[in-house]
Amino acid sequence: MEPEVIRDKEAMRRWSRAMRSQGMTIGLVPTMGYLHEGHLSLVRQSLTLADVTVVSIYVNPGQFSPTEDLSTYPSDFSGDLVKLAAISGGKVFVFNPSNLYDYGGGERKKVNTGGGRVVSCVEEGGGLGHETWIRVERLEKGLCGKSRPVFFRGVATIVTKLFNIVEPDVAVFGKKDYQQWRIIQRMVRDLDFGIEIVGSDIAREKDGLAMSSRNVRLSDEERQRALSISRSLAMAKASVAKGQTSCVELKDIIIQQLVGSDGRVDYVEIVDQETLEGVEQIKSGVVVCVAAWFGTVRLIDNIEINITL
Repeated sequence: MEPEVIRDKEAMRRWSRAMRSQGMTIGLVPTMGYLHEGHLSLVRQSLTLADVTVVSIYVNPGQFSPTEDLSTYPSDFSGDLVKLAAISGGKVFVFNPSNLYDYGGGERKKVNTGGGRVVSCVEEGGGLGHETWIRVERLEKGLCGKSRPVFFRGVATIVTKLFNIVEPDVAVFGKKDYQQWRIIQRMVRDLDFGIEIVGSDIAREKDGLAMSSRNVRLSDEERQRALSISRSLAMAKASVAKGQTSCVELKDIIIQQLVGSDGRVDYVEIVDQETLEGVEQIKSGVVVCVAAWFGTVRLIDNIEINITL
């Protein structure tokens, strides 16, 4: 039996409050759809943490700049419902709004993008009056924030909107988007949301490739070359286990693997797990983060290294 689909935000809020009035706890798994096993693992984890789970399926225009791949982001809503039905047990519900930036009754007006102002697809498309954005100012600056300047502003804002609509007790995020997970954690702490944020380990294909909705856009050859990401991360971790702690040397190992596989490197960084600040020598827990292009597809991956010297 496919999960119930709720499309209106007021109906979603009423549903959540009705569940809570019955003593139920609510989990939330935010997604942009085109679900794969990685998403489903987040749903399963949420079901162990709460009585019922809401899976939001919403491709958020606020986190895409006009030059990014919003229009080509893959979608298969009916397939998503079938996948969720297999694990639902009557405890999974889907929130699938049409436009969370459309407030009605207004005229669409594009913002002035003069002076080099960076905007998202919400502003570029003529949003109906939306002008409030959430920023986690320091954590959003590095890593993916360097090449995607509107991304984390859009993520923090849409997650805040989902928190206010769904009113969950717990929300589960995948650690593949490590910076995103840490940003949401910090936002929840700083703004006093009464929500537990759980990070779930990266789900991988059998060959090691981190699961991603964008993987479907890789050609067979590109997909094989993209395996250099997880392979290089494993090599770096193995080198640390053998005593290598120089981040320059470790990053060189990864870059050589990526470039040798015809990947175009966006970044390779080794950062503190909490602050996401770069380190030169590994002395405590770090995360090695990679973003690289294979063909027209940008992939991210990471690996945590926990050591104490």
